[in-house]
Amino acid sequence: MSILKDKNILLGITAGIAAYKSANLVRLFIKAGANVKVVMTPASKEFVTPLTLSTLSKHPVYSSFINEEDDNQIWNNHVDLGLWADLFVIAPATANTMAKMANGVCDNILLATYLSAKCPIYFAPAMDLDMYKHDSTRTSFKTLIAFGNKLIPAGTGELASGLIGEGRMAEPEEIVDFIENDILDKLPLRGKRVLITAGPTYEAIDPVRFIGNHSSGKMGFEIARAASNLGAEVTLVTGPTHQEIAHHLVTVKPVITAEEMYNEVHKHFNTSNIAILSAAVADYRPRNVADQKIKKKEITFSIELEKTKDILKSLGEIKKDQYLVGFALETNNELEHAKGKLKTKNLDLIVLNSLQDKGAGFGVSTNKVTFITSSNDVIENELKSKADVAKDLMHLILKQTHA
Repeated sequence: MSILKDKNILLGITAGIAAYKSANLVRLFIKAGANVKVVMTPASKEFVTPLTLSTLSKHPVYSSFINEEDDNQIWNNHVDLGLWADLFVIAPATANTMAKMANGVCDNILLATYLSAKCPIYFAPAMDLDMYKHDSTRTSFKTLIAFGNKLIPAGTGELASGLIGEGRMAEPEEIVDFIENDILDKLPLRGKRVLITAGPTYEAIDPVRFIGNHSSGKMGFEIARAASNLGAEVTLVTGPTHQEIAHHLVTVKPVITAEEMYNEVHKHFNTSNIAILSAAVADYRPRNVADQKIKKKEITFSIELEKTKDILKSLGEIKKDQYLVGFALETNNELEHAKGKLKTKNLDLIVLNSLQDKGAGFGVSTNKVTFITSSNDVIENELKSKADVAKDLMHLILKQTHA
């Protein structure tokens, strides 16, 4: 999943031959999961048609302040367009439009929207070699950058005039990469590694039966999404689950048993900055696993169990600079038991779940948790979606670690 997923991207197109690339840029933004609207200068319609762009974006294309073909002459509100956008990308940005942007000229809907926008603005210049090198163009670059706009550098290559040199608009793939990397570089967990566990473990009785629990893994997967959306490189070690995640910063390591989870977690812990163990790991496993399916013969049947390794405690014993978070699911004396685990397992934070709370626990999309820090702060939260709980958790970790 791209960092652009669910972003509202407004694409501005000006009258340059590079406008033919804008259709592919719309397609790439859509493929990244973004919502796209297009605003054009009137002259740019000579290079690429609004019909093409509206078909690709699945939104009307705006090129004038009113819909001239509509008898009702509905006004296209440039202020609303600017406020809708999370990002405004002007590609291609011609010398003419950049000069107007730099000097506050407002003679079309694209420029009016630019002056109204509150979001980050990126511009990708496209023009011939001599125009690109001209002092007035360089002045426009400096002015626009001073305003806080982001310049996506032009490339070098064959230009429309036949000259070869600087001024060729960056390719659509390069524009998307530039924007993604620029966003990621601003995120607070950029360059940090986060280790997360999720889901249950299954401990085999025989080839067809196992001891397990009702954990769906949803909480851990939401934490992985929240961490990766803050720029972290996430390793997600998960037991058997139907949950899925597709994010280019998340690497999923599937396991089945507590022993496999123990081994996988220890592979990655030393290189992690933060470890969040939300998995519901089995506390016991059968001492002996049958090679063949156990037949139903006796009225009663006993299984001898042995303890599994305590993954969380083992990490607490070897941690150095890592920030270690555990989860506690309790049914009685919740706060007391959670504080006990916080201390005995050498944690920095523990997340307390209580099965006494309606809407919390396994198999539901909501959770009601209490955060307890190593400094004994107790932070109670109301019932929320697990996605919101994950965001709250990550924000608290950021605050605690000053990341």
